[in-house]
Amino acid sequence: MAVDWSIVELERNTSDGGVVTAHWNAGESETVSGVLHSGRRFGAAHFTPDASDAGFVAYASLTEEIVIGWVKTSLGSSEVTAVETSIAAEISDSKAPAQASGVPW
Repeated sequence: MAVDWSIVELERNTSDGGVVTAHWNAGESETVSGVLHSGRRFGAAHFTPDASDAGFVAYASLTEEIVIGWVKTSLGSSEVTAVETSIAAEISDSKAPAQASGVPW
C-alpha cells in the first residue's frame, strides 16, 4: 500500500491569496484477519508567498495535489521518506506488538 497524503487546512493572506501554512496528514492502513492496523503522522509546512513570482498560485486556483507537492518539497525527500517509513513501522508494530495487556482469565 501507499501512504495517503492530504491537506486538512490552509492559512492564507487575505490580500493576495498566498498560502502561508498548510496543515497536512499522512497515513496508511492495512486490515489483517479482520483487524485494522494503521499509522498516521501530521504536521504543518510554512511558506512565504510572493505574488510577483511567476510560479505563484493564489488560493482560489489551488488543488490539493499542488499543495501536497509544496509540502513534500518543503519537507525534503529524506523527511518525506522518514515520515512514510515511520508510518510503515507503526503498522508493523501494531501487527506484532512487543507488549500486550489484559488478564489471563
